[in-house]
Amino acid sequence: MVAPTGEQFEITGGGYRAVVVECGAALRLLEHAGRPLLDGFAAEAMPSAGRGQVLMPWPNRIRDGAFRFDGQDLQLPLSEPSRHNASHGLVRWVAWTLEEHTTHSVSLTYRLMAQSGYPWTLDLHLLYDLSADGLTVTQTATNLGSGPAPYAAGMHPYLVVGRPDPGGIDRLELRLPGATRQLTDERKLPVDDEPVEGTAYDFRVSRPLRGAVLDHAFTDLERDERGRAVTELRDPSDGTGVSLWVDDAHRWLQVYTGDDAPDVQRRSIAVEPMTAPADAFNSGRDLVTLAPAGEDGDECSTSWGLGVL
Repeated sequence: MVAPTGEQFEITGGGYRAVVVECGAALRLLEHAGRPLLDGFAAEAMPSAGRGQVLMPWPNRIRDGAFRFDGQDLQLPLSEPSRHNASHGLVRWVAWTLEEHTTHSVSLTYRLMAQSGYPWTLDLHLLYDLSADGLTVTQTATNLGSGPAPYAAGMHPYLVVGRPDPGGIDRLELRLPGATRQLTDERKLPVDDEPVEGTAYDFRVSRPLRGAVLDHAFTDLERDERGRAVTELRDPSDGTGVSLWVDDAHRWLQVYTGDDAPDVQRRSIAVEPMTAPADAFNSGRDLVTLAPAGEDGDECSTSWGLGVL
C-alpha cells in the first residue's frame, strides 16, 4: 500500500526531525525535541489548505489563469475555480524523484515539462537540510528551453508553537518584518498597497495576535545584517517559539490565519515565503525571467529556513 503522499523521507539533526514526502516534495513535519514547529499532516492523509506544499513556478494566484509573456497569450487551468484563478503553481500534486537522502538532508527533483498555459521546460530541485540552526530549504529552477521563461517561487508552511489547537494562535505573539501590506479584492487578487504604520496590521514590534484576521501579502521587509527577514511566533507564557527567515530573493511574505479554512482555522498561522506577489505573471512585479538554457541567468536559487527561538 502506498501512502497518499507517496514515499516518506525522514531526516534528523541538531535536535530537529523533519519528514518530506514524494508528493509535491512537501514538508509534512518539523519538530524540535519532540515539540512541533509546523501544523503538518499525517502520513496517511493528503495535505489540506496547502500545508507544507511547494509553490513553483508561481506562488499565490494568477487572475483568470491568463497572462501574456514574450508575445504569447497564455491560458492556465483554473485550479481555484471558485475564484476563477490559477493557484499555487503546477507541482503540488506531482511525484518528485529522490536525488539524495542522508541522515540530515534530502533532495528531490522534478522536470516540469512544457504544457498548455506554461510552454517552458524547467528542472526543479528542492533541498532540505537540518543542522543545529534548524531547517534550511533551498529551491532551484533551471530553464531548459530555448526562450526566456517567467518564474516565481514560494512555499506554504503553517507555524505552531507546540501542539496546534483551535483558537490556539490568539494567545501567541507575532513579530512580522513587513512595512507594507498588499490590499486585495474578493478574489484575493491585489488592488493596491498600504503602509502598515498606524494600522492593525503593523506587527514589526512583537505583539499578541488576539483575534487579528490575516490573509495578506507583506513586503518592504526589514532585514538583518545577513540580508534575512525574520518572522517570530512566540508563546509569552513560557518564551518558546519558532522563527522563519527568508533570504533577499524573497521580497514577500503571505500571512494567513486560516479563518475561512476549517482544517487550519486559527490553530496555526501560515507564513509563506514568496519571491513575487499574487498575479505577478500579469503585473511583472518582482517576477523572475529565466534566461534561455545555457545563458547567464538561466537558473534561480532561493533559500529560507525555520528554527526554534
